[in-house]
Amino acid sequence: MSAFDELTESFSRLPGIGKKSAVRIVNHLLKQDAFEAQKFAQRLSVLHEKIKPCSICGTWTENDPCPVCSDGLRDTSIICVVEQPQDVGTIEAYKEFRGLYHVLGGLIKPLEGIGPDQLSIAKLADRIREGNVQEVIVATNPTVEGDTTALFINKIITEQFGDRGIKVTRLATGIPVGGDLEYIDKRTLSLSFRGRTSF
Repeated sequence: MSAFDELTESFSRLPGIGKKSAVRIVNHLLKQDAFEAQKFAQRLSVLHEKIKPCSICGTWTENDPCPVCSDGLRDTSIICVVEQPQDVGTIEAYKEFRGLYHVLGGLIKPLEGIGPDQLSIAKLADRIREGNVQEVIVATNPTVEGDTTALFINKIITEQFGDRGIKVTRLATGIPVGGDLEYIDKRTLSLSFRGRTSF
């Protein structure tokens, strides 16, 4: 396999990039001067070295704890639970939510062997136990797996912290069933937060 084909194969493994897009990307890189290609390669090579999960919430960060967790002006009584680190960036971009986050690292998918123990649900319970949390917003995507995970989180919080009266809410309608937070427009996401409902 040639160097061109190897790089095309690597790019085509990325989400949302098919074979044709991968070929276009490689051709674009070849048109750039060598210095630009080297800068691109350098940035890729240090990605895992510079960016790590936040030790508190689990989102990607260069500084630990992340800017959200270390911001003393955030509302520590509300935690928004999301599936992946990129969901934090999506919500933060709209500047509507001023609480904290917790990244699960996936969803409960029994058919793929992913259960609650593979997610950071126990860590979420620890954060609730140690903090002054009054509300947990479950912002998993409205899919079968997202709903299953949300119901499990509600069950855990109800069982372990029922005496504290912690409210567990879900984002309101407006996000289409099977939709993805990453592709939701600002107004829809804003209305979903304002109209969130209890379990």
